[in-house]
Amino acid sequence: MTVSRRAFALGSAALAAVAALPAHAQASLSAEDRAVLARAQTYLQGLTSAQGNFVETSGAQRREGRFYLQRPGKMRFEYTNPAGLLVVSDGSNVKRYDPRLNVFRQVPLGQTPLSTFLARTVRLDQGVRIDRVTRMASGAFAITARDQRRPNDGSVVLAFAGDPVRLQEWTIVDAQGGRTRTQLTSLRPAPGLAASLFQLRDPTQRPRRG
Repeated sequence: MTVSRRAFALGSAALAAVAALPAHAQASLSAEDRAVLARAQTYLQGLTSAQGNFVETSGAQRREGRFYLQRPGKMRFEYTNPAGLLVVSDGSNVKRYDPRLNVFRQVPLGQTPLSTFLARTVRLDQGVRIDRVTRMASGAFAITARDQRRPNDGSVVLAFAGDPVRLQEWTIVDAQGGRTRTQLTSLRPAPGLAASLFQLRDPTQRPRRG
C-alpha cells in the first residue's frame, strides 16, 4: 500500500509565507544567514534525547499529545486527542497506527521529512536545499528547507527561539501546498528513554496459532 508522505507529516508552522526560491538560493545566502544555519545545526546535533508536548494543526484539524525523541532515527508521537493515534520511527521505518479505523501503515524513514532531523549527524549544508532564512529582531529565526534530491516533494520550516536557541515549532508543506504545523509546547532533555517507546508492531495482524 502506498502512503502519502503527508500522512506522516509531523508538522509545524511558517513564520512567514513559504515561497519556493530558485535552486541557487542556498549559494546566495548571506554571511548572517550562514551563521544562523550553523547555530541551528549545532543545536539540533546536540538534541539527542528529549520529550515534551505538542499541538498539531492541519486545516481545521487540531491534535495534541506527547512526543519522545532519541537520535539517531527514533521518535514517537503519542496522541491524546485523538486518543490512541501513534506515529513511531524505529530508526528504519516510520509507522502510523489509527485505532479508530484499525489501520496500520509504514514508510521508510528516508522517504519522510524526519530523516534529516533524526540523522546521526545533522547537516544543513549537505543534501538539504535552504530556500530561506528569516531572522527576527528578537533573535528568533526560521529556516525553510527541502530535500535536495526531491525538491518538488515539499518543504519544512523550522522555527527557533534565539536566546537561548530552542526549537519551537515546524511546518511541513507537502507537494500540493497542504500544511501541517506542530508547536512544541514543552521540550526537555530526557536521557534513558525506554527502547520500547520506539517499537510498534502491527496491531492489525493477529498472531499465528501454533
